[in-house]
Amino acid sequence: MAVFDLTLFEKEPVLGIIRGIEEDSLPGLLHAAYSGGLRFLEITLNTPSALLLIKKAAELFPSICIGAGTVLSAEATQQAINCGAQFIVSPNLNKHVADVCIKNNRAYFPGALTPTEIENAWSFGATMVKVFPASQMGPDYIKLLKGPFDHIKLMAVGGISPKNISDYFSAGASAVAMGGSIFSLKRMAEKEFSLIQKEIEEFMFAVNKVYSNMEMTDVAKQSN
Repeated sequence: MAVFDLTLFEKEPVLGIIRGIEEDSLPGLLHAAYSGGLRFLEITLNTPSALLLIKKAAELFPSICIGAGTVLSAEATQQAINCGAQFIVSPNLNKHVADVCIKNNRAYFPGALTPTEIENAWSFGATMVKVFPASQMGPDYIKLLKGPFDHIKLMAVGGISPKNISDYFSAGASAVAMGGSIFSLKRMAEKEFSLIQKEIEEFMFAVNKVYSNMEMTDVAKQSN
């Protein structure tokens, strides 16, 4: 079972969001995700039999760090952790969820949008704050937030694609997420795993390209 490692996540800063998958599609999807280069996956709790799927995913692919998404209560948090979830993702900030994560030494990614919500989420112990829906605000919003909140790690979620990934990272995002555009219900149900893997590879290639360019820029600055 892969334990969440923040240092590793910051080097491979992409979270896959799985919603609505059926059990018989899980092995193929996990293989496609891993082969495509994805190392962090959440299974949302509003997926039927989500707790069973989290447990099974952690057992089937111990090299992928499996977490729980759409977690709305302390009880659900503890249940997900008991089933093997290594991190917890929520659409909002919930102090009781945060407390359970801290007690169990689990990473917590609460959703927030306004400056006040983001600061509150960070003060309650967020590992990163999930800015959602990022697509409604755009990369410039991330850049504006990083002005006063340069110490807060932000994960852009919603509407992220290979075409705009560089904009979000350049604006200061520490991580991004991929979801329904790649892991659609139709694709998962029809087991279109080769297509899913291909699009994950394209997504990860775009991320790696951004990081390579950033490293080259840093080296150039140091040499000057």
